[in-house]
Amino acid sequence: MQIQLKSRLRGRTRQAIEDNNLKQAAVLLPLFRMNGAYHVLFIKRSRKVEHHKGEISFPGGICEESDGAFERTALRETHEEIGIRPEDVRVLGLLDDIRTQSTRYRVTPVVGIIPYPYHFVLSSQEVEKIITIPLAHLLEAGNGGEEEVIREGKAYRGHVYHCGIYVIWGATARILNNFIQLWDELSRDRGSQSYP
Repeated sequence: MQIQLKSRLRGRTRQAIEDNNLKQAAVLLPLFRMNGAYHVLFIKRSRKVEHHKGEISFPGGICEESDGAFERTALRETHEEIGIRPEDVRVLGLLDDIRTQSTRYRVTPVVGIIPYPYHFVLSSQEVEKIITIPLAHLLEAGNGGEEEVIREGKAYRGHVYHCGIYVIWGATARILNNFIQLWDELSRDRGSQSYP
């Protein structure tokens, strides 16, 4: 499946947001296999960060000029936040850019395969905990859809995913939704909804 996903990501026309008024960021959408099934890794942001306190997100951050590429930003930030070394990530490709609504970022998602289990080292300043969710759960009807979320007194309407006590919303949910749509396309192409 990794070969097909890499081919699809690199063979499609990616939708990039062209707006120099937005700050550029990149995140890693980390996939790994456990017990024969794919899982997605998220982080719960700490209450110490400036933006998106306590939210479920992908590891990542603001692009620096020295990075030179979105992939390098995502891998550098992932290493800083949860300790995964860049050389341990197999980058598959990029998803469409996403614009954050409140903080005015243009986020480029990078899809990568990470080893698991792994000796994660969390940044106490940025990350409260790691959360892993089976991809099959995120694909199930009823676990994701359009709904309203209230955060800090403000209403947000958009795609939302639920997994136990965790609610994934905002830019992270939109990135995840784009990835799931791509995964579903591959599933239909192969005539199956799941892969070993």
